[in-house]
Amino acid sequence: MSRDAAIALAQKSFDSGRFRAELARRVAMPTESQNPDRRAELLRYLEDEMTPALEKLGFTTEIVTDDSAPGPFLIAERMEDPALPTVFGYGHGDVIRGLDAEWEDGLSPWSVTDRGDRWYGRGVVDNKGQHGINLAALEAVLETRGRLGFNAKYLIEMGEEVGSPGLHAVCDTYRDRLKADVLIASDGPRLSADRPTIFLGSRGGVNFDIWIDAREGGRHSGNWGGLLSNPAVQLSHAIASLVGPTGQIRIPEMVPTHVPEAVRRVLADCDITAGEEGKIIERDWGEPGLTPSERVFGWCALEVLAFEAGNPKTPVNAIPPRAWARMQLRYVVGIDPQAVMPAIRRHLDRQGLGMVQIGLTSDGIFKATRLDPDDAWVGWAVDSIAKTTGAKPAILPNLGGSLPNDAFSEVLGMRTIWVPHSYPGCSQHAPNEHVPTGIVREGLAMMAGLYWDLGENAPAVAR
Repeated sequence: MSRDAAIALAQKSFDSGRFRAELARRVAMPTESQNPDRRAELLRYLEDEMTPALEKLGFTTEIVTDDSAPGPFLIAERMEDPALPTVFGYGHGDVIRGLDAEWEDGLSPWSVTDRGDRWYGRGVVDNKGQHGINLAALEAVLETRGRLGFNAKYLIEMGEEVGSPGLHAVCDTYRDRLKADVLIASDGPRLSADRPTIFLGSRGGVNFDIWIDAREGGRHSGNWGGLLSNPAVQLSHAIASLVGPTGQIRIPEMVPTHVPEAVRRVLADCDITAGEEGKIIERDWGEPGLTPSERVFGWCALEVLAFEAGNPKTPVNAIPPRAWARMQLRYVVGIDPQAVMPAIRRHLDRQGLGMVQIGLTSDGIFKATRLDPDDAWVGWAVDSIAKTTGAKPAILPNLGGSLPNDAFSEVLGMRTIWVPHSYPGCSQHAPNEHVPTGIVREGLAMMAGLYWDLGENAPAVAR
């Protein structure tokens, strides 16, 4: 009975093909939460896959629902001793649309296909493969030691890809059952394919529309050009007043006052320009004076996701009556998301752009979260992963994207540590989603090491 034995057993599940077979069975379930026709698949994933997998590990399980959610939630608990620390795990079994016709020849979103050192299939990284790795590692520790040495709770949702409706309500309703010392879960990408990573929260998001309705119908550009305002021109100026020509945000309420020292310190060891993905980074884009890593993980970004005026596919000689754009602010801890829209309104009015209308989109606001990089749990996790891999993992204060992490950090009040089993080029949310097999095998080892160490020294760390 040893740490090395547990790690070896976890990796054996990869080497024997058992883990791949389990993943292939789960990927074959088309759990598209954006597609109402797939609702039965969302429940089937929990009933046929997650419930048996967790009950095999000694968890008690219950499937619960919330009226606002597209699919159900699975709550699982394994309590060994109330005096032991309690660790919370999370995953989502829903996936983004398959986009079947857009995959390369020979690939399908609903089957795991081997090509070289990669597995292709929808969900192999987002998120079936990632929570599958963690459950396989839990099983290896339990089989090796005969017990976990800590209490474990799990929550699997089926609506993350549509914004996690109902997740916060479920966390609030079942707060006592879900209470834990720390979340250790997996989603999102590593800093790079070859470097283990932990991240401690996520950037938030404010999605909003900005538009001008000038008049009914277009007007001939020859007869009316120079006499009527052009909404596309005006909206272009409005956007340019919010974000400069090199991507610098121009509204003080939409950026932090500084990058905290602890955040700057850990990011100094996180070079996102290294590796293949780093070659396309434009070093002169974004907030001046910051490193590329600080721009993504320590600062905010304002993006134009879509812009439309007139008829883009078949332009005609007419002044368009309307112009519209979808905007997105990715923001970090320190920004008040409720202050963003009023600040934009005041700014546009000061610029003489009162004709510009703004409004939050239906998905509205994701909150920003971040565990202090100096927290004792962070150091513990870094030491565990380094012991397993022989290399210090990258520490990201928060993911560059957005996750419903505030459901855990704020509603449930727990520390949050994420250990991703993917990489930036995995084609997540796109055709040809894939995972390098080396990340899978290393992920199994890392998580087995983490879970083993939880049973060895976490009680002291937790207090």
